[in-house]
Amino acid sequence: IDKEMILMILISGLSYANFCRHDKYLIIDKDQEIGGYCKTIKKQGFTWDYSGHFFHFRNPDIKEYLMKEMQNTNILEVKKQTQIKYKDLHIDFPFQKNIHQLSKDEFIDCLYDLFNKKENGYRSFKEMVYAKFGKAIAEKFLIPYNEKLYAIDLNKLDADAMGRFFPYANKEEIINNFKNPDNSSYNSTFTYPTGGAIEYINSLYKRIDPAKLSLNEKLLNIDLGKKLAITTKREIPFDRLISSVPFPQLLEICDINYDRTIYSWNKVMVFNLGFDKKGIDTTNHWIYFPEKKYSFYRIGYYDNIFNNNRLSLYVELGFKNDQEADSEKYLPIVLNDLKSAGIINNHELIDYHSVVMDPAYVHINRRSEEDKINKQKLLADSRVYSIGRYGDWTYCSIEDNIIQAKNLISVLQQ
Repeated sequence: IDKEMILMILISGLSYANFCRHDKYLIIDKDQEIGGYCKTIKKQGFTWDYSGHFFHFRNPDIKEYLMKEMQNTNILEVKKQTQIKYKDLHIDFPFQKNIHQLSKDEFIDCLYDLFNKKENGYRSFKEMVYAKFGKAIAEKFLIPYNEKLYAIDLNKLDADAMGRFFPYANKEEIINNFKNPDNSSYNSTFTYPTGGAIEYINSLYKRIDPAKLSLNEKLLNIDLGKKLAITTKREIPFDRLISSVPFPQLLEICDINYDRTIYSWNKVMVFNLGFDKKGIDTTNHWIYFPEKKYSFYRIGYYDNIFNNNRLSLYVELGFKNDQEADSEKYLPIVLNDLKSAGIINNHELIDYHSVVMDPAYVHINRRSEEDKINKQKLLADSRVYSIGRYGDWTYCSIEDNIIQAKNLISVLQQ
């Protein structure tokens, strides 16, 4: 392997380069700076990411590895506090374990449907939530919220589209939660650097040779037969190529025919907003909004994480992949909705930043999964490997991306 030229695309490429233990590689990124969706913006004393990127480490070795290069970085360890804005109430998350916090009539609706649900066979995400939680819980929160998030009919998503990130709960857990609250989940605690999520990326970057990273270089075409990558700057012969670009885009770059109708995704517009004074909510780290009357599906409080004295928010809006997402159009709508929701009142907006992530959440369905697996085998025959959240066209964490890159090394060395 130490005689091979490996071409890699960020961010998974940074991870691969950290673990591959040789220097025959080149990393390219189409952006002018590293980070991908983990870039951090600092304006007028506010620290924002492209969106809320809070690390929930499951693998202690990965956590230790990243932390070694962050000795001079202040890392916050935070116990998560999140709620749902449901009508005039604030319900603890997850909704399905906290139905006892609803009004009496709505609580009875949820409890009755929970015990009378018909858990027959199901294939789609929508069918799954009806089967596991009953009509009331599904229609009061799980369906409207996820429709806002994914911007798609949930019958078009696989039942397991969210994998381990979906907060399942059985009847016994729900009932026990009435008296002994336990809202623990995969992200019950999280870490966050005061310098923003880019500090995690910098930890990976510090371990590589900066001369082997080329920024502002976009991959245009891959000639699988010649093993040649054509970019906006040059032609690069490679022995292996590791890509984290969105999988459908990689297929087009490789001139591989595929059914475009089976791959879909949403895009997310993120507003980072900094205000002149502290907000009304001083405890929550983020809040979910299932109701259609609010343009956003989630907001998060940087100031409650940092314990700052000025309100600092990220606000997320979901769009279909072919829908226009104009920040100038939506900023006044968002500010008005924040007032309607009681998040701000007479606050003055000091500064803001906006970005559209496209793709954001991929729509996982049976046909796209089968096609992806087949096409990945085809690419691997030409020593092209597609990994990462978008390269593997999946729902995963940044930690998962790092682990996947590390595992790929073991596979290629066999």
